[in-house]
Amino acid sequence: MTAFVFLACLVAATGGLIFGYDIGISGGVTSMDSFLSRFFPSVYRQQNERFSNNEYCKFNSNLLTLFTSSLYLAALVASFFASTVTREFGRKWSMFGGGLIFLIGATLNGAAVNLLMLILGRILLGIGVGFANQSVPVYLSEMAPARLRGMLNIGFQMMITIGILAANLINFWMAQIKGGWGWRVSLALAAVPGAIIAIGALALPETPNSLIERGHEEAAKAMLRKVRGTDQIHEEFHDLVIASNDSKAVKHPWKKIIERRYRPQLTMAILIPFFQQITGINAIMFYAPVLFKTIGFGDQASLISSVITGLVNLVATSVSIVSVDKLGRRALLLQGGVQMIISQIIVGILIGIKFGVTGAHTELSRSYGGLLVAFICVYVSAFAWSWGPLGWLVPSEIFPLEIRSAGQSINVSMNMFFTFIIAQLFLKMLCLMKFELFFFFAGWVIIMTIFVALFLPETKNIPIEEMEFVWKKHWFWGKFIPDKTLQVGRGDVAV
Repeated sequence: MTAFVFLACLVAATGGLIFGYDIGISGGVTSMDSFLSRFFPSVYRQQNERFSNNEYCKFNSNLLTLFTSSLYLAALVASFFASTVTREFGRKWSMFGGGLIFLIGATLNGAAVNLLMLILGRILLGIGVGFANQSVPVYLSEMAPARLRGMLNIGFQMMITIGILAANLINFWMAQIKGGWGWRVSLALAAVPGAIIAIGALALPETPNSLIERGHEEAAKAMLRKVRGTDQIHEEFHDLVIASNDSKAVKHPWKKIIERRYRPQLTMAILIPFFQQITGINAIMFYAPVLFKTIGFGDQASLISSVITGLVNLVATSVSIVSVDKLGRRALLLQGGVQMIISQIIVGILIGIKFGVTGAHTELSRSYGGLLVAFICVYVSAFAWSWGPLGWLVPSEIFPLEIRSAGQSINVSMNMFFTFIIAQLFLKMLCLMKFELFFFFAGWVIIMTIFVALFLPETKNIPIEEMEFVWKKHWFWGKFIPDKTLQVGRGDVAV
């Protein structure tokens, strides 16, 4: 790995900051009394009637969840437009557009004087997230050497976790500001990560894949030499040109991707983001302060607990960075799945013992609250080194060039769709299902862990242009890949 590649991937990965900051900021802001009393007065009254309401239901409001979830609905739609921009104009310009729009949305949110202005700002933030999440993982996968692709791609998830932790810390500090305007600072500071990726994108080189795709072969060859740090790039360049020619022959990638031969990749692009969200992680990350207040923590204690989970999330993601290209994708997903199942069941039991099915108000002792936070951290750490980063890495590396932009758009749109569903329904589900909600999520983690064991092949250290060979060798997906001669690196391999 050259210093050039490392720095390019580091700058590109900052696109994850905007996604992470938003995940962390929304839950903290919606737990601030000054914010609730201004925009959601009915929720403010309801959550303060502690002794007369079901604790599970005191934040249950469709309008409140719409504030959080509207961003992800906008990101879903934007990801389809981002596919065209990424393909026709390059990865860097898609990142630039995403960062710029996110910056405008953050400014609007910070200056909001009514709910309409607040939601409009959230929609602009969502458009920015949709563009960044579509282009950044593709950029990282294309720039990285095959044997280091996992580590560099997980830089995107690392930036997401940094964004979450930064948002949690800012919420904690802003909640202590007298005068009730701290929420404005929390929302407006989203402009900082937006500006970072927008300015950073202008300095980024374009990937060799994108240059070849857009007909700049000499520039692509020069960039590939710079990226790899050697003149011995002829074989890789030859493979990229072949892949690009195949890509150009595809006039309708959205129609192409539904063909039988791409069934494995299409399945993963739909199910992996679904599984990533049905773990329940974003329900906890979005509403961490709200959740902690619901289960008996005070205002400051809830924000401190969310900072702790954000810190655990950051540290655990670094474990994935150093191990993903050694242990492989499957090992981390399987281990993380088992750990999440156990911790979610324990969390559900602990909440059930304390609040039962009635949700009667109960003060938590310091030791009991600490135990609850500890097992939530065990769960968060498992997600952070498995489904968190790999939910973005695996889909970004499995698509051939001719359908890569379309495939990544499907991946992002599915991720945003299921994120929207979870964000919109979590508080209502908590009200209806109570502590059993954690058993619900644990059940899905069991299903997805079995799915990985049976249907996800190992993709570590495999060049992207040779990925089809992996599917052909798989016991189930092999029957979908037509028998032909696959061009694999240094020669033809008959399959």
